[in-house]
Amino acid sequence: MRTALVTGITGQDGGYLARHLLAHDYRVVGAYRHGSKPRAQNLNALGIRDDIELIPLELLETTNLLRIVDKYRPDEVYNLAAQSFVAVSFEQPLLTSNINALGTMRLLEAIRAIQPEARFYQASTSEMFGRVHDVPQTEETPFYPRSPYGVAKLFAHWATVNYRESHDLFACSGILFNHESPLRGPQFVTRKITQGIARIETGKQSEIVLGNLSAKRDWGYASEYVEAMWLMLQQDEPDDFVVASGETRTVREFVEAALAAAGREVEWKGEGIDERGIDKQSGKTLIRVSEDFYRPAEVDLLLGDPSKAEKALGWQRKTSFEELVRLMVEADLALERGESPSRL
Repeated sequence: MRTALVTGITGQDGGYLARHLLAHDYRVVGAYRHGSKPRAQNLNALGIRDDIELIPLELLETTNLLRIVDKYRPDEVYNLAAQSFVAVSFEQPLLTSNINALGTMRLLEAIRAIQPEARFYQASTSEMFGRVHDVPQTEETPFYPRSPYGVAKLFAHWATVNYRESHDLFACSGILFNHESPLRGPQFVTRKITQGIARIETGKQSEIVLGNLSAKRDWGYASEYVEAMWLMLQQDEPDDFVVASGETRTVREFVEAALAAAGREVEWKGEGIDERGIDKQSGKTLIRVSEDFYRPAEVDLLLGDPSKAEKALGWQRKTSFEELVRLMVEADLALERGESPSRL
């Protein structure tokens, strides 16, 4: 039985990855932040909480990482832990960098020193492309991050490449574009939209306040994207891969698809921070734009080219944009009604 150490186990990707690993008969050791109570709602929702060994781990403390790697001697390490909110990174750039950038290097160093035969996966991000140079973005597209989060992730990405080339570690980076699900945290715009619509439908909320509706993102289903993570570590040679749907949609299009899934439609009025989405049936404002949710530096367009992953890994996106949005809306409607979602 292979042992996998998964940092960030309580997040969206951690839960789906753990489920995938358990299905392949792994011993899964899931790490959460030292000193914090593990929030296991995602693991409970997936029905796998009792199958995972939960341990505290701190990416800020090198000796802690050394002890954990020495104790468990993992065959595979998936580094999903991060300060993952772009907006927060503008408010806490040093903490974000310490966790996302230096935390990754500390973990790589612990693996190099204790368990160099382990295979390592780094969760890189499309935010590293930032002000994009090419459309679509591939593994060869130059990086131009537009936030402290993107900058820190880019450091971690190149650290992974460096340890692969300098120390012969089997180290891979997955440059994942936006991937969503019913397990996505409500701080992220997609879940804020679907949860907000479910709360409007159940009379618990009157409107949803958003930022830039024109931002374009490449959205996919997180449950499928974790399969690509695992496939990267099953190859003969380590490499880096873009994982994406190959389609781009605006935040406004996500809103419209989510409303359609709930049987609603809006008419857009105004522009910029004055823009509103008016419900065609009731005439009430359901969507309102506020400058409070604009970023200091915006990433306008992200569109990934997954051709390399499709060819080398045999990975394929299966769930369409419309199916993903409908899945999220239906799950949030069930939760707001006190029911269990039929699919996660």
